[in-house]
Amino acid sequence: MAISKDKKRAIIAKLTDAFTEASSIAFVGFTKLTVKDVSRVRTELAKSGVKYYVAKKTLIKRALAERGYEGDVPALPGEVAVVWTTGEEVTAPARGVYEHGKKLKGALSLLGGMFEGAFLDAAKMIEIATIPPMSVLRGMFANIINSPRARFAIALSEVAKTKQ
Repeated sequence: MAISKDKKRAIIAKLTDAFTEASSIAFVGFTKLTVKDVSRVRTELAKSGVKYYVAKKTLIKRALAERGYEGDVPALPGEVAVVWTTGEEVTAPARGVYEHGKKLKGALSLLGGMFEGAFLDAAKMIEIATIPPMSVLRGMFANIINSPRARFAIALSEVAKTKQ
């Protein structure tokens, strides 16, 4: 079905605004998804502050050009959606799509994205997707900082037991 020029302008404007406010963007390939699956994916991504929008590839590329992004856009075969976040958790779009892709067994996949102002291919976006969330990283850091003190306390406790 053909889209009118006004509708195309509206889509490009929406995508340009999204790309302006986005802290990271991921391009998603999807095939053979049911409406129920897409709704569930959108809902779960929205809970983590990630927005999901389906658009034609040519309109996505025009919006990227209008936004001023330069470079080689990764290959976007098949049907494409765009996911982005405006929050601090910049790995959330890639991580969310990656996790849902594992659950949906190939129906949803990362095609590439924009991270820190540069286009990345699917392999790089998968690497980003495997980075734990910031709260987990902070917990890991706190554990590393606390570990020597905890071990020292345990050692002192064992020495105290032998001295009695």
